[in-house]
Amino acid sequence: MPTRILPAVGDADAARSLTTLLSQLPDAEPVAPVTDSTQLIDTLARLASESIDELPEVVVVHERIGPVPALELIREVALRFPAVGVILVTSDVGPGLFQAAMDYGARGLIALPLGYEELATRVHAVAQWSTGVRRHLGAATDVFTGVGGTVVTVSGAKGGVGATTTAIQLALAAQASGRTTALLDMDLQTGDIASYLDVQFRRSVVDLATITDISPRVLADAVFAHDTGLALLLAPGEGERGEEVTERAARQIVSALRSRYEVVVVDCGAQLSGAGAAVVEMADTALLVTTPDVVAVRGAKRAVRMWDRLQVRKAEETTVVVNRHSRGTEIQPPLIQKITGTGVAATVIPANFKELQGAVDAGRVHELDAKGTVKQALWTLAGELGLVKGTEANSHRNGGRERGALAFRRRKELGR
Repeated sequence: MPTRILPAVGDADAARSLTTLLSQLPDAEPVAPVTDSTQLIDTLARLASESIDELPEVVVVHERIGPVPALELIREVALRFPAVGVILVTSDVGPGLFQAAMDYGARGLIALPLGYEELATRVHAVAQWSTGVRRHLGAATDVFTGVGGTVVTVSGAKGGVGATTTAIQLALAAQASGRTTALLDMDLQTGDIASYLDVQFRRSVVDLATITDISPRVLADAVFAHDTGLALLLAPGEGERGEEVTERAARQIVSALRSRYEVVVVDCGAQLSGAGAAVVEMADTALLVTTPDVVAVRGAKRAVRMWDRLQVRKAEETTVVVNRHSRGTEIQPPLIQKITGTGVAATVIPANFKELQGAVDAGRVHELDAKGTVKQALWTLAGELGLVKGTEANSHRNGGRERGALAFRRRKELGR
């Protein structure tokens, strides 16, 4: 049986060179190369949705693939498609990178410039491994095979602007429309989703922070199944434990959720940690909630500029949501757009806290009156963002998916 090989190479010349060599291998069946990380994951997900047997035995990842760094991409492939063997093509074959590649899930390394003998040997070995894994898995279903879900982050320009309420209602709207939805609390020190939804919990996102491979079973053990149907992954009850969630852990956790749910809504709070920055960077849509007052708008501008300096996200890739809006305020959405340089959601959330107060105090935000103007506006916003089944995804869909990692130095500075 021929070995199906899928090259993932961003550079056209490198892709031609690799494909030519692969086509010369005995019993090899190279398929058309994919040019970026998103295309690779989407291709594998589409094939896996048909059958595990449709997946290629070998994926060859070039070190310059993007926008996700090669090692992060390998981790996601290994997590979601455990029957696929991944080979990293790299100019650095030192012991440090070799160990890192193995830790991330690669089955082998090939040095640049490419040589026929080394390529043939490595592809043959990885193909045999892949065949053995598939034989062992058989009809097992405990693997991530679904098409990657949409990730939406909700951050606050400052504390108290309504980011948590916005995140909860967006998730509820997506779930109510028939989409499997997870709500992740990444406000690691002061997260309040559990309080808003009247939840008593034992496990939190911290329980996944040190796990190398998050299987569906492990993820299910950490997730709280809410009465509304939402899958909740909550912030730790002890805020100091939030430091245990590293950038790498955050990426892995979000990738696991994205693989399991159609929509993943993440409450990132108003403070940017390394883990939070990684999630905002990965998101398909990044929302920044502000209120139409000078202090909050200044906070939004400050956040946008910081995201840009740290290469988390560009201003034009961020969407500001205006909460507590009224026609009588001096600061209107067009002015906020001009000040921040971002896009502004067409849907504004009206200033009517009386509708919320009872539900917030009771911890029953999920029971807001469906006729209330605030809930209606937030669910309309969910439709605008493409989170509600039957609506089109917004222009940010895939535009921000999994950008390259932040520089280690910048992440380190965030953690100080």
